[in-house]
Amino acid sequence: MIFHLAEWLGFPGILNVIRYLTFRSGAALMTALFLGLIIGPRFIHWLRANQGKGQPIREDGPASHLITKKGTPTMGGLMILICLTVSTLLWMEWNKPFVWTALFVTLGFGLIGFLDDYNKVMKRSTAGVSGRVRLLAEFLIAGCAVYYVSTFSGTTLYLPFLKDVGLDLGWFYMAFGALVIVGAGNAVNLTDGLDGLATMPVIIAAMTYGIIAYLVGNAVFAGYLGVHYVAGAGELIVFVGALIGAGLAFLWFNAPPAAVFMGDTGSLALGGAIGTIAVITNHELVLLVVGGLFVLEAVSVIVQVASFKMTGKRVFKMAPIHHHFEQLGWPESTVVIRFWIISFVLALSGLATLKLR
Repeated sequence: MIFHLAEWLGFPGILNVIRYLTFRSGAALMTALFLGLIIGPRFIHWLRANQGKGQPIREDGPASHLITKKGTPTMGGLMILICLTVSTLLWMEWNKPFVWTALFVTLGFGLIGFLDDYNKVMKRSTAGVSGRVRLLAEFLIAGCAVYYVSTFSGTTLYLPFLKDVGLDLGWFYMAFGALVIVGAGNAVNLTDGLDGLATMPVIIAAMTYGIIAYLVGNAVFAGYLGVHYVAGAGELIVFVGALIGAGLAFLWFNAPPAAVFMGDTGSLALGGAIGTIAVITNHELVLLVVGGLFVLEAVSVIVQVASFKMTGKRVFKMAPIHHHFEQLGWPESTVVIRFWIISFVLALSGLATLKLR
């Protein structure tokens, strides 16, 4: 909105800086951050007043959580979505379809997560919405987004480490892209089990994909790096800036001991957002590296369940894997900070794939 207002005025004087993506990205970050810090205290107070005993705590999780996390309100992801959406709409160019696609998936997944959180709070149960219903809704939203994106950027899966080399998957790309988005959403959801654990890795992954989006959306940089040029993808850094700002504002209140949990409302939405950007930028496979922590968390659950069903034995003391380290005696803060470090290293490794071609 601000871009188009300045454009209507002819970008006079200092307003000329609004032309630049980097400025609008930074402005989106600061807008979302300050908005979150301003509304955060009252929003958390409202959640406490309306949720009573807060988020139900899993009885099969670490015993300490039944004490330390009892009564903490959930659905803090609503705050993230409000700040992200308002900031993005303020600073984006409204005629850029990829930003609208990212918002569509983020808010769609956020709605699914909200319904799940609402059921848990109202029924005082950790069950929430049926897993099948959730997945069906997620794949429907993701499938629509991937189909729309493919009308602009095609159905080719580009391979890391090779200069602009890819495989045209045809209609199978729709299923593959939807799987990337849904997988990312649920992997972040599984990671969100400790105070601040999911938020910072999401911010790191978003920052990484913001850089990728800026580079692949610039014909000169894309040509130099040997990556597929995606016209219009650069505008995604405004969305990424807003996401980072909203995430930092939430982390202010989610830092141990957390005053609020993001719940499925936030984790599904943020994971879906990262997955969507990966699809739009044609860097789906790089997400396995950049989001390696989320992949590890998801794989640990799959391995644990499969092992127990087939052999009756558990590979980990508890899954997802962050609980395994808690059971080994690591303090919660130690697990969180070390996982943040792993996320940072993986993000740098993912960025390295841009040049190793």
